[in-house]
Amino acid sequence: MSDYHPPNTPLDILHDDHELLVVNKPAGLLSVPGKGADLADCLLSRVQEAFPTALLVHRLDRDTSGVMVFGLSPHAQRHLGLQFEKRQVKKTYVARVLGELSPKTGTVDLPIAVDWPNRPRQKVCHETGRGAVTEWRVLRQGDGESRVRLMPRTGRSHQLRVHMLSLGHPILGDPLYATGKARDYPRLMLHSEELRLRHPDGGAGVKFRAKAPF
Repeated sequence: MSDYHPPNTPLDILHDDHELLVVNKPAGLLSVPGKGADLADCLLSRVQEAFPTALLVHRLDRDTSGVMVFGLSPHAQRHLGLQFEKRQVKKTYVARVLGELSPKTGTVDLPIAVDWPNRPRQKVCHETGRGAVTEWRVLRQGDGESRVRLMPRTGRSHQLRVHMLSLGHPILGDPLYATGKARDYPRLMLHSEELRLRHPDGGAGVKFRAKAPF
């Protein structure tokens, strides 16, 4: 039996035009299909039902919610893909983490590699890891947790989750990296709040936001 039970919610479209589609992904829904028929339901397939020309540009983890952009033409997909590749897209996330982070702002610069025996987990690894940088800022604290804004400067798999764990402040509700009471939440408390990028038609700067649901 699959433990994949994606939310059956309608598409939350933040923006669409002739080149771009921006959607607010719900937590618990894969960005792209997994292996096997039971993992076929994903944001990409739902989007393509409504927008048949939609093409994947980037991904969010299944348990992460928030802003995702799709190209509606091969040109738009290439244009956006290059922006992600060259780290020109400015990404902002909101998370709730265990404990009170100190200082109130900082940067994690730790390389990340696959933790092969424990896949899909990732780990900090100075031998084989690829460079990964995350800036953080505390928004508020209390009740044994911190609400933080996270600005990844790279796009490694599970980067924010591993980097927060490396500080001793795992993201609440994380099924892979949190333990004990920190894990006991209805969802991963991580949300892609904002993307800033250049529009594929003309290159003007655009910004898309979706408020965190937690």
